Amino acid sequence: MDILAEIAGTLLTQAQKPTLAFLMGGMLLAALGSRLEVPEQVYKLIVLLLLLKVGLGAGISLREADPVTLAAPAAAAVALGIALVLIGARSLAVWPGVGRMDGMATAGLFGAVSASTLAAGMAVLDSEGVAYEGYIGVLYPFMDVAALITAIVLARVSAARGTATPGPDGTATVAVGGGGLGPGGLRDILSETARSPAISALLLGLAIGLVARPDVVYADFYEPLFRGLLSLLMLTMGMEAWSRLSELRKVAHAYVLFGLTAPLIHGALGLAAGVALHQLMGFSGGGAVLLAVMAASSSDISGPPTLRGALPEANPSAYVGASTGLGTPVAILSIPLWMALADKLIGL
Repeated sequence: MDILAEIAGTLLTQAQKPTLAFLMGGMLLAALGSRLEVPEQVYKLIVLLLLLKVGLGAGISLREADPVTLAAPAAAAVALGIALVLIGARSLAVWPGVGRMDGMATAGLFGAVSASTLAAGMAVLDSEGVAYEGYIGVLYPFMDVAALITAIVLARVSAARGTATPGPDGTATVAVGGGGLGPGGLRDILSETARSPAISALLLGLAIGLVARPDVVYADFYEPLFRGLLSLLMLTMGMEAWSRLSELRKVAHAYVLFGLTAPLIHGALGLAAGVALHQLMGFSGGGAVLLAVMAASSSDISGPPTLRGALPEANPSAYVGASTGLGTPVAILSIPLWMALADKLIGL
């Protein structure tokens, strides 16, 4: 009972902090029918600045990091990205009314990472004075790309099997054109994902932070703006999350259940990986929390356009509605839960 009371207290305390308060405020405004909106171009600029900040910070820290030290967390991030998609795809496959492509796209989106949720997690830890590895932002593309590639490859293989035709000898021949995996299929997926706005901005910031010396502009410009920009992003995401809820009425109820439970299950797996890394190499409690936050999140920037281009058969109302309408709010509101659990298990 003590741990439940502590978790409840942590949730209540964090709900009063700006990061979570702006998210819930945005949802409340949308529910009340407010016409307040953040212009699309302003929203894109905010996301760009936040991604550059995360990338620059990771690159600056990576200059001093031991590549061997980074290897285990990076491998854990890749394994998590793949595992979350496999779990999601298998879970959604058993529900009647869930299309094959829709389920794969949803699993991919929930296995990938939300840059805004990661930024929110960092802001919450910073406000509490909780330390974490400076290179944690480097793990973002490892988990994100692994999840998207896994989902798209599984979807294309499934589609190819569905179009298999019997040969003269009775064996099935699988077509690799169209929705199948063509010779350059994997290369195309990697290229498309790398060119997505989120990954491009993050990798650019990472490269500049690693090879240049942007410490001054990082400290004088990006760092002071971070929390203010994040509050506007949370406000926008709260309003969009509420508006997306209406889209879920068009699809199976399985997406509602998945959107509510997947972030908690995925986050628990991410926290377990962080605890294992703590035992293996002394990974910090704050790092374990952020690994849980990344696992709990669902991609809101890089994932939708990548999946829409690679899996045009999938219904965006299903995977984007479940992700933005339910997954993202649950993931952000669960940050205090991972903090409380990490503090109990390994300390913060």
